[in-house]
Amino acid sequence: MTAHLTGGDLSRLRQLNALTAMEILRDQPPMTLTELSRRTGLSRASTEDVVRDLLESGWVAEVEPAAGGVGRPARRYRFRAEAGRLLGVDIGGHKVLALVTDLDGAVLHGHRVEVTPEMGRADRLAATDAAIAGALRAAGLTGDRLWATGIATTGLVDRMGKVMLSEALPEWTGTDLATHVSRLVRGPVMVENDSKLAALAETWRGVARHASDMVFILSGLRTGTGLIIDGKLHRGFANSAGEIGALPAAGWMRAPEHLAAWPTGEDIFAAAHAGDRKALAAIRRYVKDLAIGVSALVLTLDPELVVVGGGFSRSADLLIDPLRRELDRWCLRTPEIRVSTLADEGVALGAAKLALDHVSDAVRGGNGLTSVDRFASA
Repeated sequence: MTAHLTGGDLSRLRQLNALTAMEILRDQPPMTLTELSRRTGLSRASTEDVVRDLLESGWVAEVEPAAGGVGRPARRYRFRAEAGRLLGVDIGGHKVLALVTDLDGAVLHGHRVEVTPEMGRADRLAATDAAIAGALRAAGLTGDRLWATGIATTGLVDRMGKVMLSEALPEWTGTDLATHVSRLVRGPVMVENDSKLAALAETWRGVARHASDMVFILSGLRTGTGLIIDGKLHRGFANSAGEIGALPAAGWMRAPEHLAAWPTGEDIFAAAHAGDRKALAAIRRYVKDLAIGVSALVLTLDPELVVVGGGFSRSADLLIDPLRRELDRWCLRTPEIRVSTLADEGVALGAAKLALDHVSDAVRGGNGLTSVDRFASA
């Protein structure tokens, strides 16, 4: 029996074709109709219809032809990353960093406020407000012009944007970050653990762009992890996936104790680089304990890649080779180990990606291709 497409079916098919074309244009340099037709598998006539819809809805723009060419140049089209603005915020022990990005994740403006691990809830929230206000001011925006906001924080976070548990920051457990930040910005506010969002950033803008399975290690006086499985951030049933550091046998609780004789992490790594034997021995002991938990994750997930980020990654020359040797001891296969290149912006970038994913899901889930203007004013 032959199925017949109804008018509704055809409308939905046209919408899906438009979304497919938009995703392709978003990840590629400007393309001609012929190139886009080839990539989508659509006929040229269908591609023309799709591009017309995207132009009318504001998601795509025609690129001006290059000067000096011979003959009439083919029209080229690009994704309009400038159509919307996103906000990513990293609330940590030592800083609050807010970044304003476009829809491609390019950082346009940012603002950083220094904090301390001992700071209480009210002061840290005030610093968060100041960082957000500073980033918006630098971008020439008000909070009602943002499409979505992502917030990264230490600790376990529930699906409503509240911190369920934070052992690193006093008074932080129970903080309703989604509600607090919603006072400052328009649009949806999503909240997630900082290590998880750092992992998301690595698959988006970092060294793990082509890895389907990855373990991210946030290294520092606090150790955290984020897991990417089949190209997606893995949260688990109660958003607690990867919290292997809670298990004493994993070694992550005692690992920082080896570094306690030095005032800061920067001090011990500086001493080690200068040849201090006690510092070098302490770092080796730290890596041995770190490697226990990492090995357990590697043996469980068999990832393609392990990425080391966080504050200690700036001294990766003292960490990576010892970590690799320890993994060789315990793992059936040692994956490639790489160092994050996102520096201290990685977590905030991951928060911006969380916001972008929400926008993308909203566009895909609509009953029709939502125009930029309608989406921005929603």
